[in-house]
This record gives sequence, C-alpha cells and structure tokens, in this order.
Amino acid sequence: MARTLRVLTQLSGWACVLIGLYHVLLGNAAIPGAGSAGTTVDSWGRFMGASFVGYGLAWLWAARQRPIPAQAVRWLAGVLLLGGAGRLLSLALYGWPHWFQIPLAVIELVLPPVFFWLAAAEERALHGGAETVPAGR
Repeated sequence: MARTLRVLTQLSGWACVLIGLYHVLLGNAAIPGAGSAGTTVDSWGRFMGASFVGYGLAWLWAARQRPIPAQAVRWLAGVLLLGGAGRLLSLALYGWPHWFQIPLAVIELVLPPVFFWLAAAEERALHGGAETVPAGR
C-alpha cells in the first residue's frame, strides 16, 4: 500500500505542476473552448495555473515524506474532490462543458476516495491496526 500511495501521490504532484505551468505559459489557449475568453479570463487562468503548480508541489512534498502523512493526503485529496464538485455544480447550472472537461471531472471525483482509502490503509499499517487519536485531543 505504501508504494502505491507514494507513486500515486508523486504522479498527482507532477501532473499538477506540469498542468499548472502549461496554463501559466499559454493562458486562454490552455483552456479548451476558452480561446477568445478575453484578457480577464486569461489573467485569472494564468494565476490559477500558478496556484495549481503550488498544489502540485504540496503533493510532491507529501510524497517525499517518510511515512507519507495521511492527513496531508486527505486534505489534498479533499481539495481535488472539491474541484470535481465545482464541476458538477457548473454542469447543473450551465450544462455540459467542452468534452475534455468531462474526463477531468471523473478523475477529480473518483481519485479522492482512492487516496482516502490508501491513506487510511497506510495509517493502519503504521500503527499496527490500532485506533489512534490525533495529538491534542
């Protein structure tokens, strides 16, 4: 489990860093269907790309820890899940986006539960299956 969690965490980190840099460099051209969205959306997209680089770096930081901190994985996966929920909200309010956004939404909704499960399994393995209470409680 630890190896699977580490590999998946690293892949997520590198994917986010590369996607974020792509958005910083290309602006609107990086967003399918948004090529003529204007300067405000271009500015926002490049800023969000930089934020996504930071999000990816947080994944990579978690992947480098020994053991991988389950709480950090849960928070990072929760942010990904929130992004998927935002896509669902957009779908409900405005309809179907560009087709490329659909597989991204699936990834954002399916992958977080996998991370939650792997983090919990790794945490149990580290503590010998015993229930633990976080410090400060």
